[in-house]
Amino acid sequence: MAQWRLVQLQFGRSPARFGEVGIGLEATSERARSDTLFSAWMTAYAQLFGGEAVSTLLARFQTQADPPFRLSSTFIYQEGQEQSCFYLPCPHQFPPNYPIGKDFDFAKEYKKLHYLPLEVWKRWYQEPQGFDRVDLETVTSQAGYSKAYEIQQVPKVAIDRTTRATNFFHTGYVHYRWQVQGDQVKSLSGLYFLVRFLEDMPDLEQNLQAALHFLGEEGMGGERSIGAGRFQVQWQRLPDLWQSLIAFDGGSHHGLISLFWEPSLDAHFLDGASYALQERGGWVTSPFSGRQTRRQSVQMFTEGSVFATPPQGRLADVTPAEFIRNGQYDPHPIYRNGIAPG
Repeated sequence: MAQWRLVQLQFGRSPARFGEVGIGLEATSERARSDTLFSAWMTAYAQLFGGEAVSTLLARFQTQADPPFRLSSTFIYQEGQEQSCFYLPCPHQFPPNYPIGKDFDFAKEYKKLHYLPLEVWKRWYQEPQGFDRVDLETVTSQAGYSKAYEIQQVPKVAIDRTTRATNFFHTGYVHYRWQVQGDQVKSLSGLYFLVRFLEDMPDLEQNLQAALHFLGEEGMGGERSIGAGRFQVQWQRLPDLWQSLIAFDGGSHHGLISLFWEPSLDAHFLDGASYALQERGGWVTSPFSGRQTRRQSVQMFTEGSVFATPPQGRLADVTPAEFIRNGQYDPHPIYRNGIAPG
């Protein structure tokens, strides 16, 4: 029986940088997508347990019909007075009872929404009444999502090693809300994600927790050399509200909370689907050889995409050509995680 975990990443004072393909150093995303999280986590796993251990684990993703674990992308959460507020991506499909074509001003407000609080998401998409205009007015008036973080531009100067010429630029960092309580820093917002284990796997779960704590000390994302991306981990079983959302079986479609990729799709897989695509690329540094190069790019379905058939997904082999010699990997393959949580 599948086991789910809710994991919160508490950044405290530490800023983070999550770059996206196609934007410069000035811009940063407020969250990390599932492929970025998976790559960073597996790199930490390899550093902690060795190359053979991570190779064995990744081989299970390639050979088993159902991988040992699946994970979502990270999303924003906020600490409230009574309970935490978790945000989920708006599906690329109108919720039941949405008044299509009846109020254009109203439609403009709806289109501004990219993320919904968990409770609102569940009412709109899983409960009989479906869409509720009062929820929309509440969500848009509070603007709670944008208050959870702040993106700052930090000026920097690059100096050419040969000519000593200088180049002035900015780098964007995301800061999550925090406050000091006594002599401790308390995170008021941060990132969370879901992990789905194929079954009860205490040994694997323990190793992954250790690797995630190690990753928190090393930092995730860009600019780690200056301390960016460091976090504390809170790992817990899925609360009841999340359990009811995950176990819901009364719908006709399936929404993505991660990136999704398949090498090929059934001819009718996209029938009735609403989706968006994004190119995923970037740089890779081997934790063993230290080699850094640009990985191959791949198109993936983004979070919020909706399909009539449950998406499964695969690991995409994006190994750079420089890592392949005489048809063999040197030193090892590079993967992008396109597996949906299920």
